[in-house]
Order: sequence, then C-alpha cells, then structure tokens
Amino acid sequence: MKPFSFLILLALSGAVLAQTAAPSIKPPTELREVVITADKESPSLTVPSLAAKKAQLAKTIPGGAGVVDAEDYKRGRASTLKDALDFAPGVFIQSRFGAEESRLSIRGSGIQRTFHGRGIWLMQDGVPLNLADGGFDMQAVEPLSSNYIEVYRGANALQYGGTTLGGAVNFISQTGHTASPFQTRFEIGSFNTQRAQISSGFVSGDTDVYASISASHTDGFRDYSEQESLRIFANIGTKLSANLENRFYLTWVDSKSQLPGALTKAQFEANPQQANPTGVAGQQRRDYQLLRLANKLTFSDGDNSLALSLFWSWKDLDHPIFQVIDQLSNDVGFDLRYDGHHHLFGLNNDLTVGLGFMYGNTADNRYANVSGQRGALLAQNRTQSMNLNFYAQDQLHLTDTVSFIIGSSVTFANRDLNEETLFGLDNTDRQEFWGFSPKLGLLWEVTPKSQVYFNASRSFEPPSFGELTAIGAGFPSLVALKPQTATTLEIGTRGEAERIAWDFSYYYAWLDDEMLTLGVPGNATLTTNAGRTIHQGIEFALNADLWRNLTTAAAEDYDRLVLRQNFLWNDFRFARDARWGDRMLPGMPPFYYRAELLYEHPSGFYFGPNVEWSSRRFAADLARTTFADPYALLGLKFGYKTKKGVSFFVEARNLTDAAYSPTTGVVQNATVGTANQVFLPGDGRAFYSGVEFKW
Repeated sequence: MKPFSFLILLALSGAVLAQTAAPSIKPPTELREVVITADKESPSLTVPSLAAKKAQLAKTIPGGAGVVDAEDYKRGRASTLKDALDFAPGVFIQSRFGAEESRLSIRGSGIQRTFHGRGIWLMQDGVPLNLADGGFDMQAVEPLSSNYIEVYRGANALQYGGTTLGGAVNFISQTGHTASPFQTRFEIGSFNTQRAQISSGFVSGDTDVYASISASHTDGFRDYSEQESLRIFANIGTKLSANLENRFYLTWVDSKSQLPGALTKAQFEANPQQANPTGVAGQQRRDYQLLRLANKLTFSDGDNSLALSLFWSWKDLDHPIFQVIDQLSNDVGFDLRYDGHHHLFGLNNDLTVGLGFMYGNTADNRYANVSGQRGALLAQNRTQSMNLNFYAQDQLHLTDTVSFIIGSSVTFANRDLNEETLFGLDNTDRQEFWGFSPKLGLLWEVTPKSQVYFNASRSFEPPSFGELTAIGAGFPSLVALKPQTATTLEIGTRGEAERIAWDFSYYYAWLDDEMLTLGVPGNATLTTNAGRTIHQGIEFALNADLWRNLTTAAAEDYDRLVLRQNFLWNDFRFARDARWGDRMLPGMPPFYYRAELLYEHPSGFYFGPNVEWSSRRFAADLARTTFADPYALLGLKFGYKTKKGVSFFVEARNLTDAAYSPTTGVVQNATVGTANQVFLPGDGRAFYSGVEFKW
C-alpha cells in the first residue's frame, strides 16, 4: 500500500472514531474548558508563541526580519516551501518543476543554485537543518506541521549564529499547547495531486506531545516529474520544573522525485511539458531518506535563559544523474546559547552569547549511470565537514525608544576529502577556513508599533562540497576555493499604522570571492571565486485594509477587503571586472511582484484573486545570449477557515495557462553545446481543493 493511501485510511479512521466517540464525551461545558485555541499564549519555554515572537522581533532586530503565520498559507495549497514563503518579505523562491526542491534565495544568496540549497541557515526551532558543509534539503521541512516561520534576512540571523549573506529561515513547530487534539487535512488537484495529513497535540500534566504524519503524491505538470513523500514530525516537551523544560524532536522523511531536467528555448516554446530526453534515458531521480533526532533543554527565570540544543541526522541519498551518486551521511552538532537582560551604565541591556558546533561524515560513492541503475564503480570517497562558531550580540537601550546593537561571530570550518584509492588515483585533500563577521546596528521605535533601523555587517560563507567538487567530474577532487565574504549596509522600516502594515529594506553589499560558475575551459560547471561583485536591492511588503464593513456594521468583527503585496528589486552584478565589466549576474529576475486581494468575512469565508508578475526578462547565462521572458500569472482563491470544525478551500493557479520559466539553470554561455538546456518551465493551469477538520 502506498504511503498516501495508508494515510488516507488512517485519517478517515481517526475521523470516524472522533465522530462515533462524541456521545460519550464529557458535557459541553467541561469540554470547552480544556480546548486550546490558536490565540492562546504558549506556556512552552522552548517554543515561544506567535504573538511573543512578533513582539520580540520588533524590539530587538535592527534590520530585515519577519514572521509568517502558518494559518495564512494554510488557506490555500500548502505543499511546497514556495506555498509557505511566497509572501515572506525579501524571500525569492521558485520551484524547479512544481517540486519541493526550489531556488531559495535571500539577497542573492546561492544565486546559481536551483537545487540543494546554500547560503541560508535553515532551522527547526533554532536547531540547524543544514548539513555540516552548509547545504540543505528543502524536503526536510513539512509546512503543515509548523505554527509559524521566522525569516531573518542577512546578518539579522546573527542571534542564531547565522553568518551567511542570505540569513536564516526558522520553522517553529506546533506543540501540544498550540495544536488541535485531532486534525486531518486532505488536498487534491491537477496533475493527479493528492496530499493528506493527520496530526494531534495534547497536554498531560507537565508533558505536551505533538505528532504529524503527512503523505503526498503528484504526477507533475511535466513528463517524468512524479513526486512522492512520507513525513513524520513529532516533539515531546516536559516541564522538569517551573524554570526548566526539555523538548525532544523526531523527524522522518522518505522523498522520491523524478527529475525532468532543463529544456532548450526551442523545446520550451514547442512544449513546456516535455522532459529532457537525456534525463529520461538516464532515469534521473533524487530519492532520499532522512532520520533526524534533536533535543533542546531550556532554563529560564525571566531575565536569563540558557538553552542547549543537540541533534543527529542520518541521510541516505540515491541520486542517478550524469552518474549515480550514492551518499550516506551522518551529521551531529550542538548549540549552547545564553540570553540575558541586565543593566549596563545604568541602561537596560540585552546580551546573547552562543557556541555552535557541527560535524558531518559522508560516504560518497559514484557509479556509471546505466538507465538509472548502478554500473561500474567510478569513485569511492569519504568527505568530512566541521564548523565551529562562536557568536555574541549585545543590545544597549540608549533611551526608551533608541537602542544600539553590536555583535560578531568567529567561525572555523574545514572540508576533508578522503579518497579510497581507485584506478591508482588519490585526490585526498583538506581545506580550512577562518571568518570574522562583525555587526553594528541602530533601532528606533518611532511609535510602539513601528521602527526605523540601520545596520552594517560582514558575512562569511565557506564553500560546501557542492562548490568544492565539479558537478561533472568523474573523479571528484577538491577545488581551491576561498570563502565568500561580504560587507552589507542596510536601512529600513517596519510597522503598523491604522489599516496599513509595512516592511521595507534597502541593502547594498560588496561581495569578495563570490562563488560562481564562470565557465572554466574544460569544465563548464566548475565553481570558482569571482572578483568583487555587488548585490543591492529593495525588499518591500505592504498590507492594507482597503475597505471595512462592506456588509457588517461591527466595530471589531467586521468584514474587510485586504490587499497583500510583496515586491523585490534585485540588482546583482560584477564590479569593474576585467572580463565582465559591470555585467549583471544571471539567474534572477530584476523585478518580482506578488499580490493578493481578498475579501474576508468574520464568519471565516474569504475569496479573491492573486497575481505573480516578473516584469523584466533575465539572462540565463553570463554571456547574456539567452533570456527567460517576462510573465504574469493570475490566480483565484475561495474558502472558509475556522479554528474548530471543518474548513475548506478551492484554488485556481495560472488561469490564463501561460507558458513561463520562473527560474533557469545558470551557465557561462548558453550557445555552446548542451549548455543551452537551461529552462525550467512552471506549471500550467491548475486547480486545487482541500478540506481540513479540527476537533
């Protein structure tokens, strides 16, 4: 029985049991006393409530940062990271082919990665999901099991030890305090898409428990793009005393994906649904299993808190592409963090100090790809990664409304390749990297609900093994790379005023040794260090209640017409490069706009259109010979959302059935050989619906 079918059966059985058990439950008055609503403040020491986290970010972060409420994206299809992060300010995310794996970038981080992310610190409840070399898998996250998502752009991730250009994305889990005692959700839609989740959260004495099982299947818009996954997420929190809590996390992921590959411009225009013939012939796939155990012990007395996080992850990757990549990874790590509120020079002062450590060991074997099966053994390696990071941040409140923030991190990293001698070759190598990343910031609370900020920072990013080894190398060896560093200035504002909420940041970053695929003769996929490059841009979100009390007259429970908008301006280019001059970097659209206009009724009903617009073409190669065209997508959403009982939605996407490529591969020159296969078509017209039941 397939995972999806099993989960459907399990969810239906649970729903039937819940209904048949109803006559024997306690009287309604007693039941209402123990129901936990979505608005209740979480009493957990390890997992702050949504309201508490929003207040903390507004008071402590002198730069781009925000929170995504999971209940917002659950009003439509919630299958991929794009579904969850589409309206997060500053985040650019585009699926490769309707898949979970996407191009995920903040401020041009990992600009040439359309797979296996880099340049962002991905976390679950503050515990890293990245492997020790810095790479991460989008499939390791289940958006439906999150309560909310924190997004820290750039150096604003320092409080979690983040040192990369992109910052950090932190998925905050549901707990027994915040989740429904019984919840199930079903989604169906175009391309034979099916998705189901069943979850439960409850509190028993000093212990709370949350567990979620989800399964999904889709044939995909394109040929040879079938995807299937099974995910289990659970956590158990125990109050050991009034000031001490322990929370244990379990994650299991089984993900299988066919890879339809990229197309030439001619293939894309003739039939965007077709798969790359080479990919089909090689039965190219990315299948992997992940087991992750984590534990977080937190002590807090109000003014001081100390948290110790530990994790271990086991990952088994079976990846037939140009070769069959067979990897078995074990990663371990810890983070020890102190937060304290004190007085300095008679002023309020908040201090964060932390120490993080990660170690990863991967057995990496390469085989000839014989129609997706293992052929002759080509390489046998063991890679090891280690990161040690000390970080500190201090916020001195100069007045009741103005504070000064200073911080820094010191990072040591090494990357080892140990080759088990094969064919008389031995490419064993070791590289070490040191980094120092200071930060200064000012935060001014103009009103209790609005802030203006400025910060200057330095980022540091050592290469992952994805950069240190050439993609097409038959016998992997380490490339001599320097770490990527950047100096970034940022100014902006965020807040609320009457019917408007906004988040605006402008940043300018000078990058040294940016890791780019520049097309080295003999190996067009080799990553090298560029000279100086510039990343600048605007991140702007604006939400407005355009109209209230269209059909109601209440002062609080009113209906309204809400406009949500997310705008990005990206200007990433070389800086007086001897070869490339001031040429723009390929792979990212210069302008991106996402908007949604919804009518919302206090009873829970909502409906309205949405749009996604990339208004300018962008190059897919450094030579600027091949471009992805502008596009505009129109969608429509209708549904009903309630805290308890039955909710549903119906959603239409790409109503005009536009052919478009929201992201591309990146090459040096798309007119040379097979390098012209760079286009990754987006989904055509699609319809989805879902129903959710909470008891």
